[in-house]
Amino acid sequence: MTAIQKPTPISFKAKLSKIKTWTIVRLPESASLKLPSRGQVMVTGTMNGVQFQTPLEPDGKWGHWFRVNKALQNATHATLGDTASLVVTPTKQWPEPTVPEDLQRALTAHPKVHDLWRRITPMARWEWIRWIRATGQQETRVRRIEVACSKMAAGDRRPCCWNRNLCTEPAVSRKGVLLEPTDS
Repeated sequence: MTAIQKPTPISFKAKLSKIKTWTIVRLPESASLKLPSRGQVMVTGTMNGVQFQTPLEPDGKWGHWFRVNKALQNATHATLGDTASLVVTPTKQWPEPTVPEDLQRALTAHPKVHDLWRRITPMARWEWIRWIRATGQQETRVRRIEVACSKMAAGDRRPCCWNRNLCTEPAVSRKGVLLEPTDS
């Protein structure tokens, strides 16, 4: 019998930077290389000793980053330009994603699709949402929701044929690559 190996915590220091209106932490390359995937990875961890859970997003350059919300900034007393001490541990426990309203309406309108949506894993739901939001064009987003519903109606549990290593946040990326952050 093989023992189950626990993920190893990854310790590093990183600066809080800004891209447009978002405050982010970009992981050092040495920390990203220790993660189990170049794509999105769910982690639990601490920042300046304060616990959090978040998905680490790919940056489109084989690295990772995450958005630091105001609550975490306040709890850690970390502000833009500060260097924070972090420890992250990959986890297989994915929380339920927040489903965008347009996708929720489409799921509700298709009972068969909605049934599959409820039966797939939270990680699979995160992947569908990432694929749908990975465009800055409203027409493309609408089409992706239609395609997602069609694929799920056919039994597909995950989106296929897209590069999961690209940044899927159009507000802070261009062509799947995270924009360069600033310190102010």
